Amino acid sequence: MCVYVCTAEFEARYQELTRLGVGGFGSVFAGFRKNDYLPVAIKHIPKKNVVLSLLCSEVAVMLAISAGTNGSVGMSLPVTLLDWYDVHQELILVLERPVPCEDLYKYCKERGGSIEEKEIILKQVVDATKYLEDKCIFHRDIKLENILIETSLDVPRARLIDFGLSCFFKKKSVYTVFYGTPKHAPPEWGHFGTYKAGPTTVWQLGVLLFEALNNEASFETQRFLKKKLTTNIKGLSENCQDFLRKCLAIVPEERSTLEELQNLP
Repeated sequence: MCVYVCTAEFEARYQELTRLGVGGFGSVFAGFRKNDYLPVAIKHIPKKNVVLSLLCSEVAVMLAISAGTNGSVGMSLPVTLLDWYDVHQELILVLERPVPCEDLYKYCKERGGSIEEKEIILKQVVDATKYLEDKCIFHRDIKLENILIETSLDVPRARLIDFGLSCFFKKKSVYTVFYGTPKHAPPEWGHFGTYKAGPTTVWQLGVLLFEALNNEASFETQRFLKKKLTTNIKGLSENCQDFLRKCLAIVPEERSTLEELQNLP
């Protein structure tokens, strides 16, 4: 993988197809690599739409994730960066695109799925976030829409996407500017205006499981704190209830670590 600075080089290597989605930072298109027809996702990020430090951080994070994969696809739970192009007024990221797949929001909304299936998916997402933590990467925005589910396998496989808000962190790093989905912000952000990588990621995993079990993006931290939302969901196993409790503890120090979540039955 290397950086290119000419649009013609990008167009010579990749064919861009239909738009998959659009967000505050840019648009994502389906496409394929011309030499082997590998499906890819092509992300266009106008430089005027994003803080330069965030733009550089996303590329650096994706490069760190891709390190050791030798450009191979499917080697890590987060999707792999294949190429990137710094051209004129935009940055173009070329990422692997699992086919067939759909995001976890759509997967839950349209398929429903069993509780057991969702527990399997959550365990995979925990593994993905631990993989990132081991590389000192803080995703910042774990949510249904940022989890892709590969649907061609007997057991669904989760892939983590969208590193536009991610950053590298140190163990004692404390953040005073919130990046992520505001309604999912951990309680300590509302109480003290600060948050840390580990406890915030664990909180977001609890939110993810809550919304997956309810088949909708309905969680709001403030409503949860006012006890207008309950984790007593019908049909949940004790292990699943325990996972929710350990993730959604109000005090960050009382939440489980990612390693502890991995060791839960």
